Amino acid sequence: MLSFSDFKRIWVVDFEFRAEPSERQKPVCVVAHEVISGKTLSIWLQDETIPQPYPTTDDDLYIAYFSSAEWNCHLALGWELPKYVLDLFVEFRNITNHSGTVKEAAGLLAACRYFEIESIEQGQKDAARDLILKGSPYSENDKEFIMKYCASDVLETVELFSKMIVHPDFNLGQALFRGEYMKTVAVMEFNGIPVDIELLHKIQSQWDTIKRKLINEVDIYGFYDENCTFKQENFANFITQRGWNWATTDTGKYKLDDDTFKEMALVHPELQPIKELRSLISKLNVKNLIVGSDGRSRAMISPFSTKTGRNAPKGEKSRATDLRPRFMFGLPACLRSLMKPEKGTVLAYIDYSQQEFFIAAVLSKDTAMRFAYDSGDPYLAFAKLAGAAPEDATKHTHKEVRKLFKSCVLGVQYGLGADSLAINIGKPLPYAKELLEHHKRVFKDYWQWGKLYWHTACLDKSVQTCFGWRMKVFGTTNKEMLTVRNFPIQATGAEILRVACILLVENNIKIIAPVHDAIMIECKEETADFEINFAKTLVENASEIVLGSGNRLKTDVDIIYYPNRFIDEKGAETWGKICKVLQDVD
Repeated sequence: MLSFSDFKRIWVVDFEFRAEPSERQKPVCVVAHEVISGKTLSIWLQDETIPQPYPTTDDDLYIAYFSSAEWNCHLALGWELPKYVLDLFVEFRNITNHSGTVKEAAGLLAACRYFEIESIEQGQKDAARDLILKGSPYSENDKEFIMKYCASDVLETVELFSKMIVHPDFNLGQALFRGEYMKTVAVMEFNGIPVDIELLHKIQSQWDTIKRKLINEVDIYGFYDENCTFKQENFANFITQRGWNWATTDTGKYKLDDDTFKEMALVHPELQPIKELRSLISKLNVKNLIVGSDGRSRAMISPFSTKTGRNAPKGEKSRATDLRPRFMFGLPACLRSLMKPEKGTVLAYIDYSQQEFFIAAVLSKDTAMRFAYDSGDPYLAFAKLAGAAPEDATKHTHKEVRKLFKSCVLGVQYGLGADSLAINIGKPLPYAKELLEHHKRVFKDYWQWGKLYWHTACLDKSVQTCFGWRMKVFGTTNKEMLTVRNFPIQATGAEILRVACILLVENNIKIIAPVHDAIMIECKEETADFEINFAKTLVENASEIVLGSGNRLKTDVDIIYYPNRFIDEKGAETWGKICKVLQDVD
């Protein structure tokens, strides 16, 4: 196990840079302070080609705050990435992460306040950033101001380092693993996702026409008015007339949030096109989507942003325009078909099979749950174990039974009670209660483990993964209980994804996007078969590294060859309609 004494040099590094939406970062300057010797390097980088000014050997530890930004700058400059990274943003998130409803600020100034470190004011920081983003030419006074601002961040980070490493929750080995992932994040952001930019521009130029034609074709129930506005009263009348059991707000109105619509579209498939339409028209301004000049989409992956340590990718809005990048897998399912391999390349989407179900089986040591996973179809296996389907049943002969038992499994994973499950499956409450009783009876070890996990969390006042991602437990409300019980499965899934990404980058596989339980890679056409099989093996290896030998997740692979494009089946129908409108316009 490494200790700080194993390093001859400990560098605290900060870059200032410009970053237009979906473009690679353009470094402006760097300040690097070596803690042991007291040496400081201050270098103006804009429009300069400068060799790497500091070593990145086994003897060097690099410290930064939200370091994926720094490593993006390294990649832009052609500099080597350091071997060892300690990211104080990640460790501050780990120290302050909790199960409550209020999310704490996690910027450098927030960390300084937490540890009572004197720092510059937010207004000064904003002024410096505005000056940097203004771009060249910079006057000598501008350069001096920017360099001083960069140096102040370094000094604050140095002091933060000295206080954070003595915190009782700090663990260097675990922190270095998380730092390794921050390097991987930079690589993924730098690579970007290839987009059919020509088709995107066509869609944007014809968006008003597309929007109206989609509404005319899809909205057979009259939810939208002549101004393309979704009318809640029309929708409410529709639900009431059909007598559907639909979740309501505290004021009695039908819920229209994305999660509710997603759940209800599963129960009432006729709403799926409306769900997709709302995502396209009500939730997204397609005209404002932006892709980089190299035809690639880039968005902040925002690692360790959730309570469970998962990524929360997002696009940063340009201060100069209303244009913003969007994480391609965060777009409505139909627009994900804008992802398309460049000529001579292949994309592969490697997806863990029923990841959360398997993790639950392993952590709870529930043999029935493990048996269900190993059968290849855990939902149908559950129905058979519950006596609701014969042993020779298949997903074709017992499609509806499988669908109900799948909804039960997913509902339990999301913490749904009988009331919510009844709404989801469109069945009476007693039916939903019976399904949950089947789950509790068949997977009794899982339920006992969950109860013990919750009680232990309340006693210990914290929970953590095998690699040390922590969450403090504050109280005992129902909402917090759900958060805590979801933590081990989702947080372990996040650890598996991090290990998988690290393994891929270490083995020179070009990874371009992480999703919750999947990864997208890009290969050259001539080496695609080898690289995809190798990547699949590495991604599966990651599950055994986290869960232990013999606990190997299965994966599915979707391969996209040029000139084909990525297709998400949930949005395929709407995508076809969009393409049809474009053909008619042409």
